[in-house]
Amino acid sequence: MAGANVEELVEAGAAITETGKKPVRDVDRMGGFAKGLAAIEAFGKGRDRLTIAEVARLSGLDRASARRCLLTLVELDYAVADDRYFELTPRILKLGQSYLSASLPQLLRPALSQLANRIGESCSAAVLDHHEIVYIARDTQHHIVGTGLHPGSRLPAYCTSLGRVLLAALPVEAAKKTIEGSVRQPLTGHTLTSVKDIMAEIARVREQGYSIIDQEVAPNSLSIGVPVINSTGSTIAAINVGFHASRGSKERMVEEILPAMLDVQRNLAETLP
Repeated sequence: MAGANVEELVEAGAAITETGKKPVRDVDRMGGFAKGLAAIEAFGKGRDRLTIAEVARLSGLDRASARRCLLTLVELDYAVADDRYFELTPRILKLGQSYLSASLPQLLRPALSQLANRIGESCSAAVLDHHEIVYIARDTQHHIVGTGLHPGSRLPAYCTSLGRVLLAALPVEAAKKTIEGSVRQPLTGHTLTSVKDIMAEIARVREQGYSIIDQEVAPNSLSIGVPVINSTGSTIAAINVGFHASRGSKERMVEEILPAMLDVQRNLAETLP
């Protein structure tokens, strides 16, 4: 909800329909809770210290509401204040701990570990959050590529193997709308940035069942992703394998790594609810 006009959602009772959620009745909505979450979401990469005015602008709250939210966060030790600036404290991580320790990451970790040991490369699992992927589990083989990633890390969905697999699981129009709303920057000279080109690649991913990214995120980096499918046939996450180009090629991905990933995919489909 970051960047949305929270005042309109709370006060006017606007329905959230893009993801198929049913509108919440006014009597069931906790406006203050929604405002507090919006204030927290205003903080992000490159936005670790914010003023009240900046939080108000980024969250869509009015200045008075932003101030009350920030002061409440300070009172509860989720933030600290320094003159005009506010900054979140490590205590804020407790809010995400419940999800990171929930059943899905727990079920995926052993599968990632087995896959990483089998192929000798780092493996990750992620879910889609609007225009980004969020890592929920990871097994690292201590190679150079992706060593800074960990559960909770975020990357753009439009140019990552995990993201394209997850976008391919969406209805075509929903995927297109997500891409159109993304900030599509050319991270390298190979990054696809036009909606048409990305949608064509997603169509290919949807047809073949996997995504290969060749140096679109970083120079000399390769990754391959497949969907994590539950027992009902729904895509609930994605897993990928990434490595430096010096450790292999796209041919190695398709011939050696993809079959191992598909074995993991089949095993998970038998156990995931």
